[in-house]
Amino acid sequence: MQTWRLDSTAQTLVLASKRGRMAQVIYWGNPLPKAEDLQALFGAHTLDVTGGMLDKPPELSICPDARQTFPGQPGIVIADANGKPMLPRFAYVSETRSETTLSLTYGDPDHDLTYIAHFEIDRETHVISACASLNSSQDIRLHWLSAPVFPAPQLSDEMYDFAGRWCDEFQMVTTPWSAGIRMRENRTGRTGHEHFPALIVPRRGTTNTQGQVYAFHYGWSGGHRMIAEELPDGGRQVQFGNATGSELNASRHFETATLYSVFSDAGLNGCAVSFQRHVRDRIVKNPARPRPVHYNCWEAVYFDHDVDQLSEIATHAAALGAERFVLDDGWFGVRDDDTCALGDWFVDTRKYPNGLKPLIDHVHAQGMTFGIWFEPEMVNPNSDTFRAHPDWVLGDMDQILGRQQMVLNMALPAVQEYLFDRIAAMLQSNEIEYIKWDHNRVLPIVDADQTRGTYALLDRLNVTFPDVEIESCSSGGGRIDFEILHRTGRVWLSDSNDALERLKIQHNAALFLPGAVTGSHVGPRKSHTSGRSHDIRFRAWVAAQRHMGFEMDPRELTPDEQQVLRDVTTWWKENRDWMRTADILRLDSADRAIIAEQQLSQNGAQFVVFAGKADTSNQIAPRPLRLTKLVTDALYTIELVNRADAHHLSRGDQLIKTTPMTLSGGYLMNHGITLPWSFPDSMWVLKGTKL
Repeated sequence: MQTWRLDSTAQTLVLASKRGRMAQVIYWGNPLPKAEDLQALFGAHTLDVTGGMLDKPPELSICPDARQTFPGQPGIVIADANGKPMLPRFAYVSETRSETTLSLTYGDPDHDLTYIAHFEIDRETHVISACASLNSSQDIRLHWLSAPVFPAPQLSDEMYDFAGRWCDEFQMVTTPWSAGIRMRENRTGRTGHEHFPALIVPRRGTTNTQGQVYAFHYGWSGGHRMIAEELPDGGRQVQFGNATGSELNASRHFETATLYSVFSDAGLNGCAVSFQRHVRDRIVKNPARPRPVHYNCWEAVYFDHDVDQLSEIATHAAALGAERFVLDDGWFGVRDDDTCALGDWFVDTRKYPNGLKPLIDHVHAQGMTFGIWFEPEMVNPNSDTFRAHPDWVLGDMDQILGRQQMVLNMALPAVQEYLFDRIAAMLQSNEIEYIKWDHNRVLPIVDADQTRGTYALLDRLNVTFPDVEIESCSSGGGRIDFEILHRTGRVWLSDSNDALERLKIQHNAALFLPGAVTGSHVGPRKSHTSGRSHDIRFRAWVAAQRHMGFEMDPRELTPDEQQVLRDVTTWWKENRDWMRTADILRLDSADRAIIAEQQLSQNGAQFVVFAGKADTSNQIAPRPLRLTKLVTDALYTIELVNRADAHHLSRGDQLIKTTPMTLSGGYLMNHGITLPWSFPDSMWVLKGTKL
């Protein structure tokens, strides 16, 4: 009997094996006593056998074995170089472990295969990182390799995963558990709007603020596959790996991306906080980098670049509080629309006869830094780059285009070298401190080497230009995952600047992403993606929930709108330092129309509540909103930051509308605070300070 355990203060993971077989997870949940008898625990874990079953239940191991009559999805599906299926039989070889890590090595001498599973638990964030690799003495073909398999709880009725589309990302999908497989296969070649690689499994009775939850995220920016399966014996497994068939070439080495997993007994927020902290403190480059107020010119000018107009816009943006100016698509080649010049990364001398320097100098004179847009992995057929190198394209020549463009084969060294040279030339010849890195179409084929090639280019640029921050954009939220965040400092959550849509998207994305990396912009009065119009107050406060920015023509703003935006921006600047490291806690609202969150500082000394009204309420009067994670017997001073926004139809004599109040944490968590009445598409902002 072999047993292993990994512990943090929030959870314990126990694995066990008998007679050298592949290890299985026999316990994952609340911390166990150090004196727990793990062999006894294994005995308690063993299933009974009855009629209609095999004489011995096949084990749900970290890599389920098809040879053992396993009735579900196996952990490995491989073939030899000629395509003949291989059925490995792995046995224990060795292990390496420390207090926080465990590596288990298994071998199959008949096929000369080696399988390694690696686990690491972070004792501060409580996130478990797990990955698997497969090595062979000869070339083999990989159809499927799962990251180490975790069991899912049986005291669960449903699971949550995530769908979406352009301008409507992070849609939570609820699926009841039932016999068989819930499978999500993303074959777009990028993380995808449609298939964010994550799964949440709550136990019965779980809400945002209470209950037991298991959550998973697969950190890979290419195609992926998720399996949540209920087996005939009642057991449940969760598998994540690269998309089936995405390893196009035979090889002697394969590995999964990292599967990030966490258990919480504090509701969905417990998992969310662990993921947020892990991304912020362990994954992103330069996690302590200040968050400047962002201005992006895309929805102001699109492709119509004019230095004088852009300079005027920059002046207005700076006056509103912007600290970074980003020049979007249209500055290069002969680029007047999206049909041409993509891939020709040379400054358009028609639009910029003296190069970018005059505009950059003007931006700097306004007290802002300068950023620029690239879409390096793509090319237009109508471009000098394509005409010179049609062999650089990924896929067939007669493929369907996306946004009038094709994909460069990032696995080719010549492509990586060309892109590095062009981007480096721009960074070396101009004072640029920020890149918006876009990716506007799906891949024609699912090729894991495409993703690895992009990683290699980003890694090289990060080493060469360590002070340049890179934003991951992919038609908005099409490439957001923890592995791309290893190489970037910001994600563009959605191309939608509709504040109502943003409110919803941000709320669900907070289950995985901290505010510091999540860009959110104040869009035009009339949204360019939805056609809806929203008041500047709502637009500004929704943007202030995350890394704040603007993306509209500031010249359209009325004097009143300008003042509102300046005021909200000033407030955000005053609070951004503590908000950068704050935990984002989703609140359970008694009113279905209210989407609310509480951002709580690391030391618990202050918080801010954003309560957005996304619809009309069923009842007339507002219902109390209960807060969370406060100290029960502590007193807090609370006040409405934007009480001047109260509508004249809000006629009640509520103290919160006129003056700060002092209330206990117990009251705020158990009864809650009743906010003033409001119309839909509005936001209340409540600031709290611990006395």
